[in-house]
Formats: sequence, structure tokens, C-alpha cells
Amino acid sequence: MTPRIDALQYAKWSEKIFRQMRAGGVDAVHVTIAYHENFRETVLNIEAWNRWFGRFPDLIFQGFTAADIELARQTGRTAIFFGSQNPSCMEDDIGLVEVLHRLGLRFMQLTYNNQSLLATGCYEAEDTGLTRMGREVVAEMNRVGLVIDMSHSGERSTLDAITQSSRPIAITHANPAAWHPARRNKSDQVLRLLAESGGMLGFSVYPHHLRGGSECSLRDFCEMVARAADLMGVEHIGIGTDLCQDQPDSVVDWMRSGRWTKARDYGEGSKENPGFPPMPEWFQNNCDFERIAEGLRDLGMSPGDVAAVMGGNWHRFFAESFGPAQTHRQEAAQ
Repeated sequence: MTPRIDALQYAKWSEKIFRQMRAGGVDAVHVTIAYHENFRETVLNIEAWNRWFGRFPDLIFQGFTAADIELARQTGRTAIFFGSQNPSCMEDDIGLVEVLHRLGLRFMQLTYNNQSLLATGCYEAEDTGLTRMGREVVAEMNRVGLVIDMSHSGERSTLDAITQSSRPIAITHANPAAWHPARRNKSDQVLRLLAESGGMLGFSVYPHHLRGGSECSLRDFCEMVARAADLMGVEHIGIGTDLCQDQPDSVVDWMRSGRWTKARDYGEGSKENPGFPPMPEWFQNNCDFERIAEGLRDLGMSPGDVAAVMGGNWHRFFAESFGPAQTHRQEAAQ
């Protein structure tokens, strides 16, 4: 049986959510452990996760390799894989890339909306692409097996990352801009190149990324997935919900504004409603993954393709991406 994997969540973690993961049959989740945190603050967040692992060992454990997904399935638990939505966790020190990988970080975005030391975010007026440091960090991430994530990056920077990286990259939580032109959603040019390079796109159910927002229908969402499969090939797509369940609106301020501005950055939301938008009725929490699978089947997608989208493709990508570059080349040659 194919695993069920979510390529991005940032919930307010609790026993309730961990039990919902099990009820929804979610075998692995890529969780955000840093937005704007520096290295030490990121380590503190890892310590907090270690306490969760200690309190609920029958529900969750930390994942390091794709083999942990099978372990999760065999033991009825969910494997938690760490990621950062900003390179702030490595500060200005390329040596911390390997340190973070050894601590369990498996994804790192090169930008979060703004210009970083590495690349340009999707909210900047001018996208200058990867910086000198960005190219060096991409090579180091390739070497150690830390996946490059361009979910919040600008167009040129994303294209640069795909072409500069010697290994496939991921866009863990975004949708096609041709379907809904949010700043964070990706052009067909990006999606084609991503697929041609062996990369992965995770579809987001966060309302600002959906056509119609919170009122987006399951049918419309699934039709978008089907069109992306036609464009990219079904083997390059999966789910990355961007679920922020139970988070207070104050967390939106941290996500968008961090420490870079004294003002409130409203992002893609309305100034009249700067907090978290209501989730669509068909996806409220981890129990609802089967509803997406049902929606894809109702469109006529084959059982094998549905299984690939719901987790099989991410499982393959994890297996190919989390090891060091030498191991990757040896496996590819076999």
C-alpha cells in the first residue's frame, strides 16, 4: 500500500493534531520548524519537537530517511521531517548547512517572500536571481542531501535554482499561477522546468493559494491537480497542504513580518482580515486527506495515479534526495 505524505504543515502542534494524523492515515509530514529564527532559535524549536516525540512516541517520531516512512506504516505512527521556510537558520555561515542536516533538517527554502542572502522572494519588485552565496549554498545543500525548496521565491530565482542545482528541487506548497494568480503560485514555465529536472510540486490548500479562496470547491481543486498532471507528468506532483491548524492570528504576523519590519505585512490577505482565512470546508484537518483522494478518483484518475499524488511520488523523492550526493550518484548508476 502506498504511503500518504503531506509536504508542508505548520500547525499549532498538540496531541489532538497528532491523533488526527493517525486518523487520516498520514504516514509522513514535512513540518516547518523555522520561519525567521536564527540557528540557536531553530535548535530551541528542535528541542521542543524532541519533547513532543518523548510525550507521544506511539503517535510520532522524527524521520531522517525515506525508510522511516515504512517504519511509520509498520508501527502505526507518523514520521515527522523537519524543514525551514527561510535560510535564516543558517545565518551567514555555509558550514551550518551540514550541521542543520545532521540535526534532521531535510528542506530549506532559499527565501521567504523577501530578498535573502541567497535569492529573491516573490514579494520583491525586482528578482535578481541566485546570489553568489546562493549558488554556493545550493551546491552545499546538494552535497549533504538538504532539499532546495522555492515555494516563496520569485520567478527568476526559482528558475535559477532549478538549473543551478545538480539534484531535483521541490516547491513544497504552491499551485499553478495559470489557475489562480497569487504571488506565490508558479508559472507554467517554472512548472515545466521543474518537472523536466525531476523536481516535485506540492499542491497547497491554503485559501490564499486557491481560486475562490475559502470557497474553492473540492472539484475545482482536483481539476487543477489533473491539469497540472497533464502539464508536468503525474510523477512530479503531490500534496503540500500548508495547513496551519489551530494557529492564532499572531502567528501570521510572525510569518509575514518577522523582524524585518516594524509595520504589519499583510501579505496576500486583506488588510481588513489580516489573520488566517477559514480553510475550505472539504479540508479542515488531517482527517480529510481521503476527501482529496476521493475527489481525484471522482474525476477519473486511476487508483495508481491517485496513490502517487497522495504520497507515492513524495516517497520516491525523499528516497532520492535525503542522502549525500555521492550516495545519490551511486544509487542512480545501479
